[in-house]
Amino acid sequence: MWTKGHCPKARLIVKTTTKLWSSKPAKPSRPVPSAQLRPQTEKHRRRRERENTILSTQHHKVEDKALNWSEKQKIVYTAQTPAGTKKDTSLPFPSSYSPDYVESCWYQWWEKEGFFNPDQHERLTHRVDQTFSLCIPPPNVTGTLHLGHALTVAVQDALVRWRRMQGCRVLWVPGCDHAGIATQTVVERRLLREKGKCRQDFSREEFLQEVWKWKNKKGEEIYHQLRRLGASLDWSRACFTMDPGFSRAVTEAFVRLSDSDLIYRSEGLVNWSCALQSAISDIEVETKEVSGPTMMSVPGYENKVEFGTMFTFAYTVDGQDSEVAVSTTRPETMLGDVAVAVHPDDPRYQAFHGLWCRHPFTNRLIPIITDTMVDMEVGTGAVKVTPAHDFIDFQLSQRHSLPRPSVIRGDGTMEPLCGEWLEGVKRFDARQLVVNGLVEKKLFRGKKNHTMSLPICSRSGDVIEPLLKKQWFVRCETMAIKAIQAVEDGQLEIIPHYYTKTWKNWLSSISDWCISRQLWWGHQIPAYQVQLPNSTAKEEEHWVWGKSEKEARQRAAVKYGVNPEDITLQQDPDVLDTWFSSALFPFTMLGWPEKTSDLQRFYPNSILETGSDLIFFWVARMVMLGSELTEQLPFRQVLFHSLVRDKYGRKMSKSLGNVIDPLDVINGVSLKRLQEKVKEGNLDPREQLVAMEAQRKDYPNGIPQCGTDALRFALCSHKIQGEDINLSVSQVLSCRHFCNKMWQTLRFTLGVLGDNTPVGALEETTPLNSMERWICSRLYSTIVQCEQAFEAYELHIVTSGVYSFWVHNLCDVYMEYVKPVLLKENGGVEILTDKDHSSSTKQVASTVLYHCVSLSLALLSPFMPFITEELWQRLQPFTPEATAQTSLCLQPYPRSTHLK
Repeated sequence: MWTKGHCPKARLIVKTTTKLWSSKPAKPSRPVPSAQLRPQTEKHRRRRERENTILSTQHHKVEDKALNWSEKQKIVYTAQTPAGTKKDTSLPFPSSYSPDYVESCWYQWWEKEGFFNPDQHERLTHRVDQTFSLCIPPPNVTGTLHLGHALTVAVQDALVRWRRMQGCRVLWVPGCDHAGIATQTVVERRLLREKGKCRQDFSREEFLQEVWKWKNKKGEEIYHQLRRLGASLDWSRACFTMDPGFSRAVTEAFVRLSDSDLIYRSEGLVNWSCALQSAISDIEVETKEVSGPTMMSVPGYENKVEFGTMFTFAYTVDGQDSEVAVSTTRPETMLGDVAVAVHPDDPRYQAFHGLWCRHPFTNRLIPIITDTMVDMEVGTGAVKVTPAHDFIDFQLSQRHSLPRPSVIRGDGTMEPLCGEWLEGVKRFDARQLVVNGLVEKKLFRGKKNHTMSLPICSRSGDVIEPLLKKQWFVRCETMAIKAIQAVEDGQLEIIPHYYTKTWKNWLSSISDWCISRQLWWGHQIPAYQVQLPNSTAKEEEHWVWGKSEKEARQRAAVKYGVNPEDITLQQDPDVLDTWFSSALFPFTMLGWPEKTSDLQRFYPNSILETGSDLIFFWVARMVMLGSELTEQLPFRQVLFHSLVRDKYGRKMSKSLGNVIDPLDVINGVSLKRLQEKVKEGNLDPREQLVAMEAQRKDYPNGIPQCGTDALRFALCSHKIQGEDINLSVSQVLSCRHFCNKMWQTLRFTLGVLGDNTPVGALEETTPLNSMERWICSRLYSTIVQCEQAFEAYELHIVTSGVYSFWVHNLCDVYMEYVKPVLLKENGGVEILTDKDHSSSTKQVASTVLYHCVSLSLALLSPFMPFITEELWQRLQPFTPEATAQTSLCLQPYPRSTHLK
């Protein structure tokens, strides 16, 4: 009866110095985010178009209509229910859906009963011998979740709840990342604001105490958000990347990789924030589009600094009455120039090959070299080479064995090498002094407006300075080859599959990974500089590593053949890149390096689900380090979901002021409070104007209360494996209306069922007329659709299928068919006793209605856990047989094989 029925008719971070290289540059010296590969001018144009759309006074009728909403009646659950005890569903059924009423009490009960613990598996009557495990991408401990995080939670929890209902042994581990730079920056700003002190006014131990205070105060905010989102995480296993056990694992990983010669110390060019005085990762570098001369605030400068200007000056050719002109946006770096490069085929410079230029300030001779990387059609066709302050120039110095003198210090001031007139001067102040000096020497050839992309530190707002520093690096090439091979051999599946090409292309050109950070908050590098007896300061550095200083001392004694007590050790004060510890998360969360029962049962993880923007910074590094340290891939599948953007197509970012706290959608929020949050940020005037105008247009009356279930359902209703998601709150509001539809459906169903007499089993219910057979066949088809879509991780097909069945089949057709058989009386529903509708017919109709609603609630449970639990519990007095499980989240997920 189920399978047949008749339907009635019803990212390249662009350096600040313009380079004239050809379109085929050499292998990049560091990872380049895919989002930055789009030409910067096009990216800038699109951003301006979106901003102009927001600032435009014109409104679209469709958008205006979507903004209309009215405040709904709030109904509150008032029964005295101690925390962790089951909610009383015997109370009168409220007249309408209210998130406040529905979402109270359930999560505390689920958590206290241990429903999210994998040990619950042994008590399931429908359990299967299958494990499903994954970790949540650990958010920054001092941050707050935004709608992008909410999408991750909604998708992961839907998969987790589905597998749990299928009878699998499920483990979903929560955790937070210590977020080295982000957290330290927040605490430093707070100390400066509240105490007028900077980090250097404290000892390292004192400052870390302040950070821990802040973490303990703010760290629970994210966990609160996750609970409000209904995430069925096993909180008994929650971990923090600075926990003692996790820290020991990080040390173990560093030591093992160093012993395998996969970590080494070397001098290399890094992204440097002078404000933080630390190297930073590529993901913490944002680009600021500058179209012509623009005055910008830079940390450490009282006056704004001009960017967007191209300067041209000349080098005189030694021994000849001629010159070579070069252009740059950063004339202050010319003190570090070691060569002028031209294309070997450029006819303008054929006579200059092998000649030398005289540096106007240092009097040094610098060679004119030839290289095919130079684009002779851009600018003068000649470029200055500054290896210590430009990534491409650094590569050029390697090809031509050029020196790499640094002219800017870590604090952003000029080095003594520049001469007394510049020593100690701030880099951007030195810019004008250098230009003035060139004018005096009659070598300045002018300046012009220039469109450029300026690399900015997302944490400090500082302009990034590429600097040459001695750092610790991870040797990536061999591990990257293995990661590529794992995908090609089918050991690791990447979904959607088109990301496999991105995976291979990026890993094929990967460079070594700088893991040193000049911070205090984080995992201090377990490496020690060794001072041997009778050694001098000018000798080469000696380093050892170990799980403790005692072990490092023993290693040094063996390595250098001296007595342990004669050695002086000094631990490296730097800390490890946050992404290093995050890359260990899938196995460290299970107790690695100890051989724990969790590690044996749940590793490798079944799947990793995360945003596509983390493919390089997190996913690839997990695969590389996991395979190396555990000799197993950390997971078998990777599922990438799309990015959440606002309705104008802009990526949700704090730097744009367009992030939305999911709790503001769940609870509702006023426009005034939304605008206060923008003002509390650190936006420049134009960005603040755009952000606030977008809010005024989109939320003139604020954001209505939508509830958790509506938000989750809306997020999962998008095709997560396709284009980015342009989410508008009006879509979430529509899903709240669906919640009310479900609520009213159950009110009707309860009225049909009457007293607490159990209904019969569906397979024993006969005879069925054509309408009953039709609705049963539609339910069967819906279940088949859900099964197939869940297996393919096409969650939008599941949500659309169940929504369509509930609204268009169950409500619009079947319930309309049933209503004529019913008579409303005294607020209830009473079955008529006329001769046309025998009690047997009505019993069949009631039974079919009950099972359609009950099974549909089970289908929706992974997406809408609160309302489905509330409504399912109300149906339990009518269940045809005693239910073994007390919660819907542990009920068997509907299977088509059970309905044939």
